[in-house]
Amino acid sequence: MMPPTFLAKLTRRYARDEKAVAAVEFALIMPFLLALYFGSMEGAALYTADKKVNSISATVGDLVAQWDPGDGTLATSTLNDYASASTGLINPYSVTGVKTVVTLIEVKSDGSTKVLWSKAYGGGTALTVGNAFTPLITSSMMDQVSRGGCLIASQTSYSYKPLLAQVFTSALNLSHINYFLPRYGSTQPINLDTTSLAGTACTA
Repeated sequence: MMPPTFLAKLTRRYARDEKAVAAVEFALIMPFLLALYFGSMEGAALYTADKKVNSISATVGDLVAQWDPGDGTLATSTLNDYASASTGLINPYSVTGVKTVVTLIEVKSDGSTKVLWSKAYGGGTALTVGNAFTPLITSSMMDQVSRGGCLIASQTSYSYKPLLAQVFTSALNLSHINYFLPRYGSTQPINLDTTSLAGTACTA
């Protein structure tokens, strides 16, 4: 049996020994550092992808809003070109999974809405003509300024696959919707070549 004094000396010796303390501390904080590192990368990539989805939505809607009804109907092929070209904004991420829906909405004086036409791209689902457009919040600023006319809604969604799948392990659905008033007046409908809206469609 070791004498008590020896055990006491041995304990004090280990207490004073600082060898490998840094290695132990590093091992303790390493998981946190890795989570912070990968999390910052994933967060930055997610933020960038989300901004790109919003840009696609805004670009398509803005291009449609610039169409002059006086030039005749907006060809579906032209609308397809708008959507196809805007999808390229998602680069360097994969364009697979980018879905865009463009809708022309009548907003009545009481704030109620009706879908006049709707087109979908990339596997999106077009809205049913004649139904109410529920995403537009009654009493919102856009609802107020568009009453008694038409409004263009452009919605883009994207299934974002995490860059490293270390923090976000499953795909995330990113979605943005942007509203635009037709540049040449909201009371004159923008007609697609697949529709035949009366000149009073936005005010009826």
